[in-house]
Amino acid sequence: MSLKNKITRSSSSALNIHEPQSAWLRFFSSQKFIAFLALVFLILLAFPLAKSYSRRLVAEKEIEAMRLKIAEYEKNNQELHEFLDYLASPQAAEDQARSSLNLKKPGEAVVIIQKEEIEQLGNSSLNSSASSSALKLWWNYFFN
Repeated sequence: MSLKNKITRSSSSALNIHEPQSAWLRFFSSQKFIAFLALVFLILLAFPLAKSYSRRLVAEKEIEAMRLKIAEYEKNNQELHEFLDYLASPQAAEDQARSSLNLKKPGEAVVIIQKEEIEQLGNSSLNSSASSSALKLWWNYFFN
């Protein structure tokens, strides 16, 4: 056998051996397979990104809620400071002395109206206003 026949025979048998590998190689190097792999990679990458994005939105909502609470607490704190300043003032001491201890300043007259008298006055004014006209009431108000 000549050398040329041996080479052709060996190369043809080598082609037969490598032919299934070349089919797999062609399949894995094809554009469709690479596009499929890229799509799978993007899908696998999208799930963690979506989860991260949703966590971020939840965190931003919590931060905004905390900011609103902080603003509310600061407003409440400011009101308490103003109330504390009022309580430290002499006006607060005077108001407390007037209401709790029934004290009065020199030269002042204190008038105490009981609830029963208020109710009686309210009922009598309703009865009198029903019986007299508005014009008569104004006349009495200005000239009597």
